[in-house]
Amino acid sequence: MVHGEGAAADVLVAGAGPVGLTAAAELRRRGVGCRIIDRLPARLPFAKAVGIQPRTLEIWDRMGFVRAALDLAVPMHGQLMYMNGAEQPPVRLQLPPEVPYGFAALPQYETERLIEECLGRFGTGIERGTELLSFAQDPDGVTCRLRTPAGEEELRTRYLVGCDGAHSTVRRGLGLGFEGGAFPEEYMLADVEVDWDLPYGYGVRAVHRTAAGAVDDVLVCIPLPGTGRYRMSMRVPPELSAAAPAAGDGVAHGLESGGRAPELVHVQAVLDRLSPRPTTASAMRWSSVFRISHRLVDRYGDGRVFVAGDAAHIHPPTGAQGMNTGIQDAWNLAWKLAAALEGAAGPGLLASYDAERRPVGEEVVGRTVRHAAEGILADPSDPVTPALREAQLLVGYRGSPIVQRPSRAGAGRGPQAGDRAPDCGGLGGRITSYPLRLYDLLRGREHLLVLYGTGPLADGTLTELAEVVRTFAPGLVEACAVLAEADTDGPAPLPVYRDARGEFARMYEVGEPTVFVVRPDGYLGARLCPPTVQDLTAHLAQVFRASGTPA
Repeated sequence: MVHGEGAAADVLVAGAGPVGLTAAAELRRRGVGCRIIDRLPARLPFAKAVGIQPRTLEIWDRMGFVRAALDLAVPMHGQLMYMNGAEQPPVRLQLPPEVPYGFAALPQYETERLIEECLGRFGTGIERGTELLSFAQDPDGVTCRLRTPAGEEELRTRYLVGCDGAHSTVRRGLGLGFEGGAFPEEYMLADVEVDWDLPYGYGVRAVHRTAAGAVDDVLVCIPLPGTGRYRMSMRVPPELSAAAPAAGDGVAHGLESGGRAPELVHVQAVLDRLSPRPTTASAMRWSSVFRISHRLVDRYGDGRVFVAGDAAHIHPPTGAQGMNTGIQDAWNLAWKLAAALEGAAGPGLLASYDAERRPVGEEVVGRTVRHAAEGILADPSDPVTPALREAQLLVGYRGSPIVQRPSRAGAGRGPQAGDRAPDCGGLGGRITSYPLRLYDLLRGREHLLVLYGTGPLADGTLTELAEVVRTFAPGLVEACAVLAEADTDGPAPLPVYRDARGEFARMYEVGEPTVFVVRPDGYLGARLCPPTVQDLTAHLAQVFRASGTPA
């Protein structure tokens, strides 16, 4: 269902790519009235952003459609590397066994379809052919002027989220700085099939270096669903090269909309020079010339207006970081907006979006610029850390204004406040006869207090902490207990699980009573050891407005 003309909404999302769709779906899942608009009349059938990081799959697990994505996607085991025709050590994407998902590749149009279907389950659809022309904000909301298929419309909304790409109207309207630079080279993308015999599930990077060591020719291939199908990128040949002017905002980035689309002969010429095996390209589905800039906004929002995804950061596509980073932007912002609209947000909650996500954008821009020049290099002595970084599993928010400061006890042991909450298995329930994952307990919840104990609940500490949760932020925080030894007899004040295989204690490096506050985005807001009512209350006050106090 698409909102009718003039329908009000608490949040307007401008842009219906993967980032905007994620923001809208997460807002609607929390009951927020939301409209999402896009100037395009239909979804583009292009395999633009294709890499899906393990961290994004964890998010999709929480959203409820990861299984559909896994059924469609191609597994990514690594990248085969070639230089001047000689095979180099491959990059193998090795992750620890407790990480629930690996790397994958999926065409962007399939990603958009899956998230749009998720959004549709909440009765909201994309308003196609609708463009944000301008907006003005005041202390109480944002007045937006839209161009729709039926004419112009004025919309009053409480918040505006700009997920409208590299040439963002929202970013320009806020007057945000967008400093950076541009690569002088032009590239071409093509979605084709080849008949080589390279192993399934591996990308290919083949380069040619001059005697002076400069890269003067490059071919990057990412596998897509289908036999021998790849999305390939390579430099534009001289006959297609042109000094295309930057867009009206001065940003030269993204696919070109003009008539310089490469043909199969241009792709074949590069394959003839750089392919590690003799091969013939066929079945081209689409192609385009594109340019690359690297830029970052000076802040991720102002007042009641925010930016996410390419509207906030653009950079080389190396390592498939852009779309995945934008999806995490949207997830981070959505749960905070929902709390603010419910009147439950603490005074610094919305400001924490910029504090947490802008450093991530800055790191990604810098890293992808470096990798664009030299590739993602293998590290034989430590293959796991680079893979974890590319998987976006090392992103963290230590030092965020809404996460607990390092505790006096337990600091430096296991994941700390601001770190991603790792998954673990082997949790036994009081009724279930099969082991559960920690992520099974997190799915469908907002904040969850995980109360770890080494004995039964009889000491009353866990009961007191659970009561803090119920009274401070009712409906926004839930609690459960993970016990080294199950307390299976008698009633319990909260759900109880047994750490049957000791995996929770091992992954979280905990051996004494500890409270972990897991946020909706899967990060630890606090690690309290020893847990006290005073420390828990202080942390919750960083995030929420206490129940019963004026908004």
